[in-house]
This record gives sequence, structure tokens and C-alpha cells, in this order.
Amino acid sequence: MKFGYFTLSDNHYTDCPRTANQLVMDIIDEAVYAESLGYYSAWVGEHHFNSLGVMSCPDVALAYIAARTEKIRLAPAVTVLPLHHPIRVAEQWATLDLLSGGRVDFATGRGYDRGEYLPLKAPFDDNATAFAEGLDVLDALWSGKGPVSHRGKYYEFENVSLTPQPVQRPIPIHVASFSRPTIELAARHGFGLVFAAFAAAITLGGVAEGVKFYKEACARHGTKPGRLVSSYFIHFADNPAEERAARERQMRYARECGGAVSPGDRNTAPKTYDYYHDFKEKMRGTRAEDLDSRAVLLGKAPQIIDTLKTMEALGFDEIILYFNVGLKPHAQVKDEMARFVAEVAPAFA
Repeated sequence: MKFGYFTLSDNHYTDCPRTANQLVMDIIDEAVYAESLGYYSAWVGEHHFNSLGVMSCPDVALAYIAARTEKIRLAPAVTVLPLHHPIRVAEQWATLDLLSGGRVDFATGRGYDRGEYLPLKAPFDDNATAFAEGLDVLDALWSGKGPVSHRGKYYEFENVSLTPQPVQRPIPIHVASFSRPTIELAARHGFGLVFAAFAAAITLGGVAEGVKFYKEACARHGTKPGRLVSSYFIHFADNPAEERAARERQMRYARECGGAVSPGDRNTAPKTYDYYHDFKEKMRGTRAEDLDSRAVLLGKAPQIIDTLKTMEALGFDEIILYFNVGLKPHAQVKDEMARFVAEVAPAFA
């Protein structure tokens, strides 16, 4: 099982002392540092208008990281596909794959925040359809089989040739999944799957249940399961005071960042977001003492190893670690990144 660096660039905090620009530069430094420590990958989220995070252009950020690294895999976490034309997405990430020597692991989802869609005039109320159609376009353009034509509800074009071509044929595609219909979509294509451990515990009953549903769906569609990836919040804590501080960081994230985004009123939001209303209410109602290994890696190295061994047994190929959550200081983030490599990673070598 491999380990990556992950961030959603959360910065939507009351009286936040950190500017968006400062956090973006911290993330760049942390991702480059991740390669020096031996991490397998760097996953950088896409968010707009500081609705949760402040990294609006992960493709540009990862291109800069690519120029300063040699081995680390480069992934968005995730590209909100219906916000963009899929031809443009295909071009951007194929270009990064070329420039990085074939290091892109593409991940995508449809997001959950109406506020990110409205200024861009993107189709939030039917984004499940737009997302599925966009995935078909990406898959066709990255297959390298020649000019592509497409006629759908949202996208229509004839004889489009992708330039430049990616090094990888095709670029690996992963789908971020909070709900069973999205898992079914990924399984139909045989795409990899990205879970958020804390979300899976609420919306799917747990990561084990999500993995089981995915493998059963792949069997129904006659596809080979792709890579399994899960994100995890992580905090090292050696004493009760450090544990209390870590739990408060996590709760502040839930209240002020994760709980701040919304698909809209339950009665008017798309039915595809029925799951999210319950998820949001449960997340905002979580108490600090309720946080456990289903949602967060918290404690000393042996505790963290035990939880990750469970994920390894479930067949996860990669765990991406969210160190810089909840206004954790940049220096502390780097210390914990190094500590993970020294104290936890060897158990999985």
C-alpha cells in the first residue's frame, strides 16, 4: 500500500489568520517536500471562491510541482468535471502528463457546492448527467485511437484530435465517490475509486461496505476493478493535550469548512444529493469525542498503523493523507509528514 500527500486547501475559517496566497505557497512547499520524504503522490483539491478551500487551479499548481520534482505522482483531488469543458480538461492534463514524464493520476467528481457552479454558469441541477457525459469524452480522448466525435446532451463536436498526446495511454482515471450511484458509474467504466474515509462512514456505512459494493458492481458490468484510494485526516498526538487540540482542529474543519458548502435546500436540490443533506447534518453534529478511526488517524504511530492495516486488508492500493487540515501550522505539517515516513510507513514496506 502506497501513501500520498493530500489537501483540500481548507481556509474558510472565522477570523482566519492565513491568506489564500500564503496557503497555496505552503501547499507547494509541502508537496515538493513529500517527494524528498519518499511519498508516492501529491493530491491537490479544486475549490473556488473560498467556499471551503482556496486552490482553484490544481493543474497549474501541479505543473509547478512537476517542474521541481522527478518521481512523485500528480493528481487533482478532484477536478470538478462539470465546471469545465471535458475537451479542455483532456488537453490540460494530457499536457501535464507529457511534461511530467507520465506522472498524472487523474481524479474527478461532480462536487457538492451549488455556489461553485452558479458564477461559472455550469449545470448544477443536472450535473450527474453532465459528469457522466464528460467522463465518456475524457475516456475517448485519452484512449489515443484517433479523432473523436461526440453528440450528447451537453457536449457535441466532430473529429477532435487531442494535442499533445499524454505519455500514458490512457491516463488513469479515478472517480471520487460519496454515493452508490457514483460508485456504479465508476464500476461501469472500470475506473479507479477514491473514497473519503470520514464520508464513507456516514454515507455508505463504511469503507468496507463501499469496497464491497464497488466490486459487486464491477462484476455486474464485467469490468476489472480499478485502483482503490482513500483519503484520511491525520494528526499525531502523544498526550491528552495534543489529542484535544487535534480533535478541536478537526471539529473546526467540520463546522466552518466542510459544513459551509451546500447543494442548496433539500426540497429544491437535485435528488442525486439526497445523501448529502444527511451527511452534512451528521458531520456538523459530530462531537469531538465521537471522532474515531473511521474518520481520522489520530494518536501515536501504533494506533495509526492498526487502522491502516485494516485498510490494507480491504485491498486499498493507496492512502492519501490530509495533514494540513484545521489551520495546522505549516511547520507542524512538515514535522508530521516526516514522522509518518519514519514511524508508520516502514510497517507497510
